[in-house]
Amino acid sequence: MNVIAAQGLVLEPQVADHAAEMFAVLSDPAIYEYEMEPPVSVEALRSRYERLESRRSPDGREHWLNWAIRLPAGELAGFVQATVQPDGNAGIAYVFASAFWGRGIASRAVRAMIGELARGYGVTGLSAVLKQRNARSLRLLERLGFERASPERAAASGLEPDEMLYVVRIGKVLS
Repeated sequence: MNVIAAQGLVLEPQVADHAAEMFAVLSDPAIYEYEMEPPVSVEALRSRYERLESRRSPDGREHWLNWAIRLPAGELAGFVQATVQPDGNAGIAYVFASAFWGRGIASRAVRAMIGELARGYGVTGLSAVLKQRNARSLRLLERLGFERASPERAAASGLEPDEMLYVVRIGKVLS
């Protein structure tokens, strides 16, 4: 994985050494308004990051790519991640501490990751799942050119009743 420099941000390949610093970021309760739970400990997060350092699914078919987002002042703001499928599609996700919301950081970081996915991994299509009530995430995806998936595609994705699937062809994001 490459380090990615993007408009004042640095996307660092996430490793176990990020665990302590990222634990502080992921301890922000505002992040969990719609889903997930914070990590239980630095050690648990370190263990998870160690497993992810392989950058591959256990069967080797998928690339598991995770970047920690470093700001110019040196602190971490969150992370972006992608699961790259053999067919050139990738599911993306992102988490940012609430202190960094509304500053364009998520948009720049996700766009930089998408460029790397296209250049380095041949990704042509993207998808993202979000909770219906998560207006902030929805605005980000729409700014990047994502559109709501067809009902058929969404149904095939096994979504929870309160989730939506958004998709985009990667060229639309990068144009």
